[in-house]
Amino acid sequence: MQGTRSKGKVVCIILDGVGIGALPDAGEYGDGGSNTLVHTAQAVGGLKLPVLGALGLGNIAPLPGVPASESPRASYGRMAERSRGKDSTTGHWELAGCVVEKAFPTYPNGFPQSVLDRFQRVADVSGYLGNVPASGTAIIQELGDEHVRTGFPIVYTSADSVFQIAAHEEVIPLPRLYDICRKTRDHVCVGEHQVGRVIARPFVGTKGAYTRTTNRKDFSLPPFGPTVLDLLVAREIPTVGIGKVDDLYARRGLSRTNHTRTNREGTSAIKEVSGGLRSGFIIANLGDFDTLYGHRNDPVGFAAALEEFDAWLPGMLETLTGEDLLLLTADHGNDPVTPSTDHSREYVPVLAFSPQKTVGRNIGIRTTFADCGKTVAEYFGVPNNLAGTSFLSGVM
Repeated sequence: MQGTRSKGKVVCIILDGVGIGALPDAGEYGDGGSNTLVHTAQAVGGLKLPVLGALGLGNIAPLPGVPASESPRASYGRMAERSRGKDSTTGHWELAGCVVEKAFPTYPNGFPQSVLDRFQRVADVSGYLGNVPASGTAIIQELGDEHVRTGFPIVYTSADSVFQIAAHEEVIPLPRLYDICRKTRDHVCVGEHQVGRVIARPFVGTKGAYTRTTNRKDFSLPPFGPTVLDLLVAREIPTVGIGKVDDLYARRGLSRTNHTRTNREGTSAIKEVSGGLRSGFIIANLGDFDTLYGHRNDPVGFAAALEEFDAWLPGMLETLTGEDLLLLTADHGNDPVTPSTDHSREYVPVLAFSPQKTVGRNIGIRTTFADCGKTVAEYFGVPNNLAGTSFLSGVM
């Protein structure tokens, strides 16, 4: 399809961490048998998701509490990750049409001393604590007192390609923490140590009761190649980022952003922007599923967040008219039932709803998340060389 055309708007909502079954290579990542949605449903005796069920979520895979619909309102399927890795940066880039051929580095034994020596020098800190793979909520309890006493930032990583820096907001104020992270991104995590994200992890509280705040900030690399966001902006098609997508795309390809910090803030912003936008692309990340529940092995909280999202959906659907298109998907899994507190390498669901289509169809198992970005490009008639295959003809 050639030439730009304006049909309406596309709203892509990424339910962070909401996977739907282990990928064939999940065992290579230690994630064999993971299934975020199914295990969450089993843990709570079945999910109550009538709206997502009506759209076709239960048609993608057997899901306790969410039966398959005989006449699903949306087209449905699942997508496999072609990129190497299972982190948010990789997942978001691939969703936008940019596949990562070589995995970002990970550090199961902590960062090399050469990296930490450079960190101290570049960030101008006299010491550091940690340097281990850890749960973020656990490590601040373990090292919080020493951090407060010494003023040394806490450095840690996970199974993902991340250099995380935790600091008490009264010990290292936010501007200083963000500056440390920016310098780490630009001058420490480079070359062979070019991690996907440097993440500021501020916390507050006192001994035995430290809690992370919502002032987290991700410092990602810019995508290695063009994304559908870049292509749309180049043709003056509005693109709106909601949630942490501005960080994950290094603020590239976005006409405007709203860096919401919770699911409730995010859903409110999505509905407001969708209701006022006639034509353009909205891409939003809802991160509570991952951050608050997946990483903390809390299937009950995970289920409650899914049910809250389901209850919000009807009002969102009312903002869609004519040839508008809603895409619901995810960027990776984060099974809250497995022993791991890390992301899991899983298929992600995809539901594609348009008011003009009465009954959806099965669009099958897609071989790459990039089919999402390819579909958005075709919707707007933008010529492209993005990875993936559009499924637009099956959903409109």
